[in-house]
Amino acid sequence: MLDKNGIAKRIAKEVQDGFYVNLGIGIPTLVANFVREDINVEFQSENGVLGMGPFPFEGEEDADIINAGKQTITTLPGASFFDSATSFAMIRGKHVDLTILGAMEVADNGDIANWKIPGKMVKGMGGAMDLVASAENIIVAMMHTNRAGESKLLKQCSLPLTGVGCVKKIVTNLAVLEVGPKGFVLLERAPGVSVEEIQKATQGRLIVKGTVPEMVI
Repeated sequence: MLDKNGIAKRIAKEVQDGFYVNLGIGIPTLVANFVREDINVEFQSENGVLGMGPFPFEGEEDADIINAGKQTITTLPGASFFDSATSFAMIRGKHVDLTILGAMEVADNGDIANWKIPGKMVKGMGGAMDLVASAENIIVAMMHTNRAGESKLLKQCSLPLTGVGCVKKIVTNLAVLEVGPKGFVLLERAPGVSVEEIQKATQGRLIVKGTVPEMVI
């Protein structure tokens, strides 16, 4: 199965030349480290940065340059900084080609829950609700199960929803799945992972068509 870097590396294959991409907190922030060098991509952070690069090397961090998760980042030549109003005008105006988010739960109809666990303190929903309401291409990066081994790919989300029917594709440590009209469609298996293992770890409806290839990273 994949680790967090492996998930990010697989998602990086979905990024196309000329894309404007928003990276959510957590695993999605790692995607910038693995995008092909022969394509031009603009990474956007909702705190007001366009033109993010990979994470800085140790000792080269600048505490004044951070992403929405308060992690230090690098910027590429031509990068720009702006206020949150401009940043969300870009998001709400549908100027982002691809949104990559983490999630606590995803339902087999494309619902996503990624901002709150009832009873636990949260700082707020952040920009996630704007992103899922405005984006037309949403990929979720997540672990297939929680720490107790319970599936996070469900028939119906149990946590408060961030968005309804919006997720298009999911990349986990076990598989690549697409959200279809009848449930999760299994597209690829992580190296060394069987279809049976994925079925066992998926509570929601899982559709398996023919031979499922092992993903190439």
